[in-house]
Amino acid sequence: MPDILVVDDERTITDLVEVYLQNENFRVFKYYNGKDALECVNTRPLDLAILDIMLPDIDGLTLCRTIRQNHTFPIIMLTARDGELDLINGLTLGADDYITKPFRPLELVARVKTQLRRANSYNTPRTRPDPVITVRGLTLNTASHQCTLNERPLSLTPTEFEILRILCENLGKVVSSEELFFRVWKEKYYENSANTVMVHIRHLRAKMKDSADRPKYIKTVWGVGYKIDE
Repeated sequence: MPDILVVDDERTITDLVEVYLQNENFRVFKYYNGKDALECVNTRPLDLAILDIMLPDIDGLTLCRTIRQNHTFPIIMLTARDGELDLINGLTLGADDYITKPFRPLELVARVKTQLRRANSYNTPRTRPDPVITVRGLTLNTASHQCTLNERPLSLTPTEFEILRILCENLGKVVSSEELFFRVWKEKYYENSANTVMVHIRHLRAKMKDSADRPKYIKTVWGVGYKIDE
């Protein structure tokens, strides 16, 4: 039974999300402020967190950044603001998905399931003979979900790891933004989906200390997508 953290100061929303998640046999830990939620994060193993951006004490973005210092479980951000700035901030700080209020509870449940499937897949043995992918000092172990760059560990979220894995498995080939979004998020591609992919690529480059202008690894093919050369 997956353990889900839900944090939102609007009690009606938190209680509603709890009901829908419990109907799917998830165990829910709900809080109405960031302080209590952070205590839960530090004392209990969790499988996923749903964080509201606007909280009365610790805002959701700060809470997300704090969680990412020690944990890699998926994070979904909630916000009443339908602005790109929130999206970029949340994803840059390590969130895996983003949904704007008002939202349909069943849509949120579907996204939770998608993130959990992706995260759980890293604990499932792969059928390929060699689960280790190596590209010029970059090493990904798809069985243990570990990544190193020049023997330096990289702390990647499940979403970031999946993007990097797809690019590495398609060395020398351009992977379109549409294909990346579909394979990683398992959802239909929309116009704003390109921004989601772009922000995760930017975050990956920052962790890899790579340059967008003169990239050693992830190259942008304008109007098409991204690739890593052999």
